[in-house]
Amino acid sequence: MIYFDYNATAPVMREAREAWLTVTEKTGGNPSSLHQAGTRAALVMADAREKLAASLGCHPLDLIWTSTATEANNMVTHHFARTLGAQSEIWISAIEHPCIHDSAKHYFGKRAKVIPVTRDGVVDVDWITAEMADTRPGLVSVMAANNETGVLQPWREILAICQAYEVPFFTDAVQFIGKMPLKGLGDCDYVSGAAHKFGGPRGVGFLKIPHRKPITPLLHGGKQEGGRRAGTENVATIAAMMAALEVREKQMANNQHLLRGVWRDNFERELLRALPGTVVLGANTPRLWNTVSALMPEGDRRHQWVVRLDQAGFAVSTGSACTTGKEEPSHVLSAMGLKAAQAVRAVRFSAGWETTEADWSALLKGVVRVHTEMARAKA
Repeated sequence: MIYFDYNATAPVMREAREAWLTVTEKTGGNPSSLHQAGTRAALVMADAREKLAASLGCHPLDLIWTSTATEANNMVTHHFARTLGAQSEIWISAIEHPCIHDSAKHYFGKRAKVIPVTRDGVVDVDWITAEMADTRPGLVSVMAANNETGVLQPWREILAICQAYEVPFFTDAVQFIGKMPLKGLGDCDYVSGAAHKFGGPRGVGFLKIPHRKPITPLLHGGKQEGGRRAGTENVATIAAMMAALEVREKQMANNQHLLRGVWRDNFERELLRALPGTVVLGANTPRLWNTVSALMPEGDRRHQWVVRLDQAGFAVSTGSACTTGKEEPSHVLSAMGLKAAQAVRAVRFSAGWETTEADWSALLKGVVRVHTEMARAKA
């Protein structure tokens, strides 16, 4: 099986497994305990916190360890729901991950205002500029890179606007981290991330917050993380996450992601040539180097493609794994102006650092072969 579903989750890399095993075997204490075993665990966790803070460009105390990015994202919306006035709005982009979109609607209802996007799937900065001149929301939430299309969002520009108006800015950087350099993310007031998107283990993530400002805990029951997040920290998975992130940061420092972007571009060009009628979403704007979201030819349905390609030895997806099983079209594609009949043709191919140029070539051949087989079946 050749894996092209890294945006859903990435296989755990060797360095992360080794870090997890080392900490598990040598550091078995609870980091909140005062004995030597607990102190050793606390030191491992403190070292990981300092390394992540250095990469993001923030203070170590800004960081809270969480179980997932979903928890981190819910923590942010929960905090602002408890601290903003009854009439205050928050603004979220139309393409946010469901864990932000749904939690914002849960806590704020109609006071969760949706920021539109262009047909290329880019958040409308002009809309934010115009609206901000008249209204001050309590929070603006725009992801750093979209999980379905790979489209990079103008979070730096939006951050600058928010800073000018003294409005807190939150970016869900789950798909961005481990694929793009982290520089500048620490300037955002709130940032979330998850290890399993870049080769770390599942079940660990983080939230960056301003440590000089209070945060309303989502979980209660203990004083871990400075009283901001109850629950014993999983030290081994935290260490494994940082081991994976260090490798990814070095790869990007050596510009290895640029070559992989060339492989992706070659695949797209040949795909459009081989299958007339195919459309690459967001093709006219910067995207993550690993992601291709394509509307397959007329008459083809995305679930057919996923099943047929799986049988042919390729793991691909229809989009966000968190929306699998829903009958309605993707809210991301709807926000981009696609009709339901178009959205059902969307297939996402997402590669990883371990994906080779030969893998991309094999995928192209597999797609062409499956398309030919489906056309024959319809004839």
